[in-house]
Amino acid sequence: MNLYRTLLRPMLFRLDAETAHHGTVETCRWLAAVPGVAALSRTILEKQFPILESDVAGLHFENPIGLAAGWDKSGRALRMIDSMGFGFAEIGSVSARPSHGNPRPRLFRLIADQAIIVNYGLPNDGAQVVADRLAAHRPRHPLGVNIVKTNDGLNAPACSDDEILADYERSATLLHRHASYLSLNLSCPNAKGGKDFFAQPGAIARLLERLTPLRIACPVFLKISPRDDPAEHDRVLMECDAFPFVCGFCFNLPGGKPETLALATRRDALNDQPGAVAGKPVEALINRCIAGLYSRMDQRRYVVIGAGGVFTAEDAYLKLRLGASLVQIYTALIYNGPGIVKQICLGLVELMKRDGFESLSQVIGSAHHAATPLQTKSP
Repeated sequence: MNLYRTLLRPMLFRLDAETAHHGTVETCRWLAAVPGVAALSRTILEKQFPILESDVAGLHFENPIGLAAGWDKSGRALRMIDSMGFGFAEIGSVSARPSHGNPRPRLFRLIADQAIIVNYGLPNDGAQVVADRLAAHRPRHPLGVNIVKTNDGLNAPACSDDEILADYERSATLLHRHASYLSLNLSCPNAKGGKDFFAQPGAIARLLERLTPLRIACPVFLKISPRDDPAEHDRVLMECDAFPFVCGFCFNLPGGKPETLALATRRDALNDQPGAVAGKPVEALINRCIAGLYSRMDQRRYVVIGAGGVFTAEDAYLKLRLGASLVQIYTALIYNGPGIVKQICLGLVELMKRDGFESLSQVIGSAHHAATPLQTKSP
């Protein structure tokens, strides 16, 4: 019996989505301080699977399933995250200055779609506070930090190009020595200014030039817009080519609620729920983006982190076969609880054995070499 789904989720779903989210993060923070709780969590939720181990961008991962940015925005529950079975985790988005984000309500559930609508607007404690937390923490698994331009509020004046670049530079300066990797969020669908700036040709290269003198001490990934467009993929790759510290990419959520998302929820019921959809409805789009980028990038240099609609081992396996080296989850935690990580890993092992794969490296991108190419959506 799944205690989370039968007992805890019904109680959490009686609360509004943001209250439940914040309460869960704070509960994890407090529980990790209780002697023995983190160790008990590891006993229940962790299991070693040698077949799932891999080395990506110079980092070692015990399994490819990670926690996506957005769940722990300011690194408040690091000790418990380290004990939930994840192969890695990413916190943030973190900005140079603290931000309150967008006005509430700003998080909504779409239960019929196994989805949420996110309009947080990047609330976080700021890069200095997060850097201090990271400096006091020794992670058991790779810990990435997602950084983004500060959201100064809906009525704030527009930032100049130099101010946008300086904001990222400040965060990277404070955080890069405390992170296993940095993820530069260049496309947050709920941010003002930054995402539009990096859609301009040459803007990504300008940021990377700005960061080069920092001699960043960890791998860097770019979180880019989910555009299923070969020309856009080529532009991003071209702008990154001269900057060897860039190791790979992750696709963000699409902005708003595009018609390409297959929603069971009536669209007119979403008029008072601003934000971007996360969860099952974005799966097919993200999978197309992963497959397209993987086929065009230098696979000896770059890797892809796949996130979007992963609820089962089959979902994760498909992203790996399409070209992702690592896979992140977030919405699945809301609907299925922390046991989903171990469940996905167990399923991945069975799928790999079924198909004759002896290592994770053999799985990555294998759909591109199959006699019958896989569809980009799980059945």
